Amino acid sequence: MDVHHGMVGITPEGLREAHNADVAIQADEKVEFKKAWADPESGTVFCLSEAPSADAVKRIHERTGHPADEIHPVPVVA
Repeated sequence: MDVHHGMVGITPEGLREAHNADVAIQADEKVEFKKAWADPESGTVFCLSEAPSADAVKRIHERTGHPADEIHPVPVVA
């Protein structure tokens, strides 16, 4: 799970565009972006992905122009 801050006012269309930009190049790093959620008021965006490493997620987000402020590996799933 990664978190982006400072995206105040993001629209559903803007979130979809950002997510689609990640999906378009995700295979380069063997990442699979699953879902993104946003709170336009606070400017916080959350992205769920499966990836070989946090660095792989970081590189994809940097390449698409919206670097993650936080990346939280979640190794245990129920």
